[in-house]
Amino acid sequence: MTKKQRAQIVMTELEKLYPEVPVPLDHTDAFTLLVAVALSAQTTDKKVNEITPKLFEVAGDPFKMAALEEDEIKFLIKEIGLSNTKAKNLKKMAEMLIEKHQGIVPQTFEELEALPGVGHKTASVVMSQAFGVPAFPVDTHIHRLMKQWKLTEGKNVVETERDAKKIFPEVAWNRLHLQIIFYGREYSPARGNREKDFITKMLFPNQSV
Repeated sequence: MTKKQRAQIVMTELEKLYPEVPVPLDHTDAFTLLVAVALSAQTTDKKVNEITPKLFEVAGDPFKMAALEEDEIKFLIKEIGLSNTKAKNLKKMAEMLIEKHQGIVPQTFEELEALPGVGHKTASVVMSQAFGVPAFPVDTHIHRLMKQWKLTEGKNVVETERDAKKIFPEVAWNRLHLQIIFYGREYSPARGNREKDFITKMLFPNQSV
C-alpha cells in the first residue's frame, strides 16, 4: 500500500467517525479562542474549559485582560500548568493587541506569532478555527499517529506538519487535524489499551498494534 493510499484510507475512515468536528476548546470569538489555546500548552483541553468561564467573565476581551494585574490573572488560572508564565504572557498579549492591533486579533501567522506566548501551533489553531484559513496544527497526538501510520518520518512537529500538508489536500486540513486528535484520544491513546485502533490495523494488518 502506498503512502497516498494510506492517507486516503485515514481520511475516509475519520470522516465516517467524525462527520462533525467541534472545536475542543470553549470560546466565543477569536480572542477567547486565542487565550484558550495559549492556556492549553501542557494542560488538557478539559482543564482549560473548566477554568476559562471565570476568566472570560472578568477578562473576555483584550482591554479587560490588560486592565488586570498579573497576580489577578494568575489567581484565575492557577489550576493549570505553567500559570506564572501564562499569566505574564496573557497580560502582555492583551497589551500588544491594544497597542498594535486596536484590540483586534490579527489574521496573519506572522502577527499572531509575534504575540507573547503564541507559537506556530497556537497561531495555526486560531487561523484555522477562528478565521477558516487552511492550517494544520500538529500536536503530540497528530505527530504520534502520523508516524504510526507511516505518513511521516518527521523527528518533530515542524517536520510532521510539513509532511501532513504535502500528503493531505489543503481543503481537508482544518477538519482533519481535529479528526486525528479525536481519534488519538478515543481509539489510540499514547498510553493504555490500543485494541480499538482499527485504522492502524487496516493499514498494517500483519503488524501488532
